[in-house]
Amino acid sequence: MPLARSLSMTSLNGLPQWEDEDLPVEDLLLFEISWEVTNKVGGIYTVIQTKAKTTADEWGENYFLIGPYFEQNVKTQVEFCEPPNPAVKKAMDTMKSQGCQAFFGRWLIEGSPYVLLFDIGSAAWNLDKWKGEFWEVSNIGIPFHDREANDAVIFGSLTAWFLKELSCQFDDKPSIIAHFHEWQAGVGLILSRSQKLPVATIFTTHATLLGRYLCAASIDFYNNLDQFDIDKEAGERQIYHRYCMERASVHCAHVFTTVSQITATEAEHMLKKSPDVVTPNGLNIKKFSAMHEFQNLHSMYKARIQEFIRGHFYGHLDFNLDKTLFFFIAGRYEFSNKGADMFLEALSRLNFLLRVHKTDVTVIVFFIMPAKTNNFNVETLKGQAVRKQLWDTAQSVKEKFGRKLYNALLKGEIPDLNKILDRDDITIMKRAIFSTQRHSLPPVTTHNMIDDSNDPILNTIRRIGLFNNRTDRVKVILHPEFLSSTSPLLPLDYEEFVRGCHLGVFPSYYEPWGYTPAECTVMGIPSVTTNLSGFGCFMQEHVADPAAYGIYIVDRRFRSPDESCNQLTQFLYGFCQQNRRQRIIQRNRTERLSDLLDWRYLGRYYMHARHLALSRTFPDKFEMEPSAPPKTEGFRFPRPSSVPPSPSASQHSSPHQSEAEDEDEDERYDEDEEAERDRQNIKSPFALGALPQGKKKQHGEYRN
Repeated sequence: MPLARSLSMTSLNGLPQWEDEDLPVEDLLLFEISWEVTNKVGGIYTVIQTKAKTTADEWGENYFLIGPYFEQNVKTQVEFCEPPNPAVKKAMDTMKSQGCQAFFGRWLIEGSPYVLLFDIGSAAWNLDKWKGEFWEVSNIGIPFHDREANDAVIFGSLTAWFLKELSCQFDDKPSIIAHFHEWQAGVGLILSRSQKLPVATIFTTHATLLGRYLCAASIDFYNNLDQFDIDKEAGERQIYHRYCMERASVHCAHVFTTVSQITATEAEHMLKKSPDVVTPNGLNIKKFSAMHEFQNLHSMYKARIQEFIRGHFYGHLDFNLDKTLFFFIAGRYEFSNKGADMFLEALSRLNFLLRVHKTDVTVIVFFIMPAKTNNFNVETLKGQAVRKQLWDTAQSVKEKFGRKLYNALLKGEIPDLNKILDRDDITIMKRAIFSTQRHSLPPVTTHNMIDDSNDPILNTIRRIGLFNNRTDRVKVILHPEFLSSTSPLLPLDYEEFVRGCHLGVFPSYYEPWGYTPAECTVMGIPSVTTNLSGFGCFMQEHVADPAAYGIYIVDRRFRSPDESCNQLTQFLYGFCQQNRRQRIIQRNRTERLSDLLDWRYLGRYYMHARHLALSRTFPDKFEMEPSAPPKTEGFRFPRPSSVPPSPSASQHSSPHQSEAEDEDEDERYDEDEEAERDRQNIKSPFALGALPQGKKKQHGEYRN
């Protein structure tokens, strides 16, 4: 038997390389398979899209993504080209000759990875045959009415067919790694293993099917993980066949991974297998980095949001916009899973606290959660029209006033300010003021909801009475549509909107990772998350005092719902008590955490999974050094030495803070000094340097 290659990593220009010179990356082919390649459905699209550059830098021309072909997506995202690899081209040609439509090109995202897209419709005539073959190898029957599962069978069969045509062209090398994401791609993995293809397989579940369904049913999920009758629960929800596809994929894969420790615990009970590696989700930080301009961007986009508020609350604009905070929650409309129920209850309690303490702070909360609507609300559109009319009137009077003032000064006169505005100007301004009168409250939603009476957010707003009254210190706006820079109401993209807000609130009950708070972090915006989200657990592990760095973690696992809601309320109330300088300090700290979420750091976990898969699939060719997965010791933020602007340390006996206390904090905080200390705690990812001659680095000995 030939000597096995030892697998470990070194770095070259900051990028991981294979250590053994006899095992160059050219001897390997990596395929990532997902239903969300070029096809945005949920968060997996973001994972694959943002990770592409790091992976493409590592693997070069030997990295390919496999997904479904949808013409509307491909038109704007893919540039077609010929496959550079002759084996890939031959495998595609073989499939095309038998009636399968396959397309190859570059995905126009950062890193420009190669994509291979299968037209599901062109192969649908094989569905019954492929379902029969799938039954023979797995005993899993797919009902005819479940289109998503049927598409998964077609997609998986095409993937397995391609891998078979590809692998049969190779004798010894290159070795093939196939990484499958979620159950929709799992059929390809199951068929590949049943056909004994020489392919190293990895399966990643980003969220278990049954876990999402059970949490949506308001079940005490995490305290009863070991109590569920899994087969019965899946059957009652008519997803038993999907659950079996997911579970079979997990057990067939050479390496099984999940995205967070909380999902690993869930998978152990739901799928009856512990993951081999936890692969946290990252972001391509360059996309979001605005260097030290991010504070300026916050001010610029906050002003844009304030313009919208002036129109939406016309006639009721009796609060100071300079003392108004913008909170938001965004994501898929899952009322309980995303924590919208707890957030609304906490807002009701926050409103009470702010009114009792007679604070001059106003909180405006946006719910950016897409739902079925008819169109924009007429009253909302009217508000923006009134605002624009007032602006035009003010500009007209200002121009006239300026011209008279200019002429008077040219003559060497100080104008009589009582005469500089004539009766017509006064009349125009009075008419403008009268036009702002309204006989109804500002609307709580910007659109006409199709099922208004059954909408859970609107029904909760009715129950707690947050109707945007003048006396309310918390105002609510439901925007049931994704944000767009072309919108006539709020012309901002999501990233611009996030930068303009003060706090993102995501008190999720079921959140395997949580990209929304992660995106807030890399843009320097504080956020609220929970210890039931992968992101929250990750931050607890890496940051000694998360709240000081603008990451507020609500305990939803070991506290009752009422206690969790009170904790969330205290976080929100404490944030409202901060002065402007404290918020600036906190945003600086939050932005510094972005390096933690960079794929250049988190990519090491995917590398470990690939090494493990190779050593298990080809033990005679690859050997895995017996060591633990990549470590993160030393990559931990300590508690800041200055007074943190977090509720835990910023609570005062009254909502008003004295000037003396402000000055004392100014003296204790040195931004440059603190930033340098944080930089010392972030070691450069993969900065391993050259190894001394004759000394081998053991796998897992990454220097952080």
